[in-house]
Amino acid sequence: MADVQMSSAPSARSQRPSGLRSMLYKSETARGYLLLSPALLVMVVGMLIPFTILIAMSFWTRDGFDFDTTMSMANYQTAMDVPIYNAFLARSFWISGITTVATVLLCYPMAYYVAFHVHRNKMLWIILMTLPFWTSYLLRVFSWKVILGYEGVINSGLLGLGLIDAPLEFLLYSQTAVIITLAHAWAAFAILPMYVSLEKIDRSLLEAAADLGDGPARRFFRITLPLSIPGVISATFLIFIPTTGDYITPALVGGPNSPMIGNLIQLQFGAVNNWPMGAALSVILTLWIAAVGLVFLFVTRKSQESVV
Repeated sequence: MADVQMSSAPSARSQRPSGLRSMLYKSETARGYLLLSPALLVMVVGMLIPFTILIAMSFWTRDGFDFDTTMSMANYQTAMDVPIYNAFLARSFWISGITTVATVLLCYPMAYYVAFHVHRNKMLWIILMTLPFWTSYLLRVFSWKVILGYEGVINSGLLGLGLIDAPLEFLLYSQTAVIITLAHAWAAFAILPMYVSLEKIDRSLLEAAADLGDGPARRFFRITLPLSIPGVISATFLIFIPTTGDYITPALVGGPNSPMIGNLIQLQFGAVNNWPMGAALSVILTLWIAAVGLVFLFVTRKSQESVV
């Protein structure tokens, strides 16, 4: 028996993985990165390399129809000194912030209803909520242009009902039109992460709170809302980041008084042909978005700690 045990020990040691296999066997993090490696490779090639080129270009300057590749901070200095750049940036954050808050507040009840009150055919409900987003983004923007127009559906309906004497001019070619269109265009990106977060909440926690005497409102604010915060954070970032740099919607429904920083960047890369300035504005916008995101995460984490 001793001989059998001694002979089996070396064979067991020989079956242990070594090198890379040993690291993957021991580390769950390493296995995770291995699974993510194809996506990480695509991100590096498709995002990191172009963004590195963009950063390098932002230090160039325009010299007539050519670019002077001598490194310079002139573009960043111009962006800080010229008031119109700061005004465009502030307006973009204002419109994007209002859009984000409005979209999250409107979509949260929808996600809550599907997660807690729909017990059959949930997938059908999700498909119905996301059905409008199967069409082109540009087509949806044009649809809102028709709806909000001077002789559009809303104005025609209100005039027909006798509620107004003249068409409402503020509906189209205004910041209101931009906010409404952006909120509708990105609503699906708010509903889905919040729905997933609400669906994962353990229902036994709500039952225990009800047994202890908590009413529906108290259960919501003590259990449901804090546990769904990760979905709210995801929805906030999925809306705030792309809407800040959007330029199609302001160009089509915003009019001359509601351009955003994305329109200015598009103008630099297009008609003005000042790519270095456009690159510098893009880098500045990215840094500002990152700063706002870090502040938001810090405040959210502190608020969650205070709740716990």
